[in-house]
Amino acid sequence: MNRARVVVVGVLLVFALAGCGGDDDAGDGADATATLEIVAVAGPVCPVVTDPPDPDCADRPVEGATVVVTDGSGAEVGRGTTDADGSTVVRVTPGDLVVVPQPVEGLLGTAPPVTVSVADGQTLEVPIAYDTGIR
Repeated sequence: MNRARVVVVGVLLVFALAGCGGDDDAGDGADATATLEIVAVAGPVCPVVTDPPDPDCADRPVEGATVVVTDGSGAEVGRGTTDADGSTVVRVTPGDLVVVPQPVEGLLGTAPPVTVSVADGQTLEVPIAYDTGIR
């Protein structure tokens, strides 16, 4: 009898975890039919901007930046954390949304929010610009 209880509890645990699973970049499930490709960079990385631009002074990707996506009422509808190339993908429900970057340690302030409008089935690239504080 105890073995049967263990099996039942194990099966229930698997279903519970499956319902909670997924990565932090997921939107709200079945209604998430649009995609935001968020790319976070920081600049400037050199104190002097030259013309033509020096490739060594190009903005750098921001790894580990958390971005929160909200709807028109301000409710969170998705979030993601950027990887080594500064990007994250967030699946969302189509509509008017705001991408709200969170503070990143070592960067000056926080990147400003970006308002976007995304349609059903659309993939939209959203650039996020953090300030390094270099002048």
